[in-house]
Amino acid sequence: MDSPPFKGDPKTEVEFVKSIDNDDMYNLSRFSMCTHTGTHIDAPFHYDKDGQTIDNIRLATFYGQCTVLTFNDLITGEDMEKILPYCKKRLLIHGSGNSYLLSSAAQVIADSRLVLVGTDAPSISAEFEEDKTHLILARSGVAVLEGLNLENIKDGSDYTLCAFPIRLDGCEAAPCRAILLEQEKGF
Repeated sequence: MDSPPFKGDPKTEVEFVKSIDNDDMYNLSRFSMCTHTGTHIDAPFHYDKDGQTIDNIRLATFYGQCTVLTFNDLITGEDMEKILPYCKKRLLIHGSGNSYLLSSAAQVIADSRLVLVGTDAPSISAEFEEDKTHLILARSGVAVLEGLNLENIKDGSDYTLCAFPIRLDGCEAAPCRAILLEQEKGF
């Protein structure tokens, strides 16, 4: 697998249990991975012991119109206040893996109508505010989508996001396959 684990998380391992190359009748593999490897959804339970687990979040959270915006630095609450009036209920942050929400931005999001915020970075928050930013979003019930591939995606709000997490009962996160569908314009 080509998605490196987040610093300190366990490495992904894949093992072939059965292999046609070893004269078995079929191929069969198993894998072990952290729920936060690659593109994944953080449920509120990740930072809030009373928050929803991944299997208890409404699936509608992960499907619908979204806005993609590029940021090249830390994102403040003031930044969020300026852009949120123009955003759909799902916001994806394109920052070449280097743009993060400050806790002030997380608070503005928590007080908004957003149901999901995503990023192409390995984490939604700057390392020095990791816990605080995540906790604000978790307590507000905002789902967090991390590790996106937004290469060649243009800014705008003409997208439909489809990012259903794998159902893992009782877990704080789950991998997902995130897809952006571009909405047709005109006739």
